[in-house]
Amino acid sequence: MRVGVVGGGLAGALLAWRLREASDRLRVEVLTGGRGTADASAVSGGLVRGFEPDPDAGAVAAESLAELRADARLRDWSGYREIGSLYVLSDDVDPARSVQVLGERLPGSAELVGAARLRRDYGLRGVREDAVGVVERHAGYLSPDRLRGKALDWSADHGVEVVRTGVASVRDGPAVRTSDGAERCYDVLVVAAGAWTPRLVEHGGTLRTKQIQYGVYRIPLPGLGSFVDDDTGLYGRPWGAGTFLLGLGCDRWDVAPEAVRPDPALVGRVLDVARDRLGVTARDPVPERVVASFDCYGPPAGLRLRPVRGRPGVFTFTGGSGGAVKTIVAASRSAASDLLNTL
Repeated sequence: MRVGVVGGGLAGALLAWRLREASDRLRVEVLTGGRGTADASAVSGGLVRGFEPDPDAGAVAAESLAELRADARLRDWSGYREIGSLYVLSDDVDPARSVQVLGERLPGSAELVGAARLRRDYGLRGVREDAVGVVERHAGYLSPDRLRGKALDWSADHGVEVVRTGVASVRDGPAVRTSDGAERCYDVLVVAAGAWTPRLVEHGGTLRTKQIQYGVYRIPLPGLGSFVDDDTGLYGRPWGAGTFLLGLGCDRWDVAPEAVRPDPALVGRVLDVARDRLGVTARDPVPERVVASFDCYGPPAGLRLRPVRGRPGVFTFTGGSGGAVKTIVAASRSAASDLLNTL
């Protein structure tokens, strides 16, 4: 049985690894543009936590984090750093069920805190009196690029063929035509090409690309680890000595991945919100680094294996709605299991 995986990003790399670990009878082939290819895995901020406002999404994130923490190899591959996490909820979210789901998978990790703690311990300003935050001890960040590279290297050492070539089109059969004009045929084909997936596989218009952007600012934020603030949209994590990654949600939809450019207005808004919310005083308002990238979004939200209607043997594994890093460990395990059940 020959399985093709289009895309050597985080999703494709971990899916290939899972398939090889699950069965040595499969001939697995990964088609990837090669090391250094500009993609979301190469530049993602890598925030990981177990809490999500939606309990179903939180279950996958918590399972993923629990496996990551329990597996020394995954921790090493990903460069995981456990620095804790803070999630400030919007005023229309009841966190009770999500905290329960998290506690079942990572006992003792989560704690609910109120406005006074958010001000005192985390330095947040302008906090609503009824504000609620979820603090996680077992959370932090990892390097998606490192994890992807290590998974591909392991897979190549254990019989997976990693082909450094671009894919021009996905054909029925299933098959692909590569950028050099060759055709490669499979029994099953999984398109895990992130933001390039919609142009390779028509998915009824449900898969869409969206720009993602953050900056690295030379500002001191002592005591603040990874965080998401749903009230303002601000998110971030420590980056290095005296620097912090900060970002806001971007509203640029249906972008062409190769045409993504930094949005200067968004760069300014990030610093404005950070001044108001975190009280930062940056002498130089220009970030040291601005990253403009992209991701693939699809309903229902979440990274999962999806069959392509009308194209037997063709699946997609994308549509993480910006949260693929948090869920990739568990999602790749589920996707590999689902795929094996179809063979």
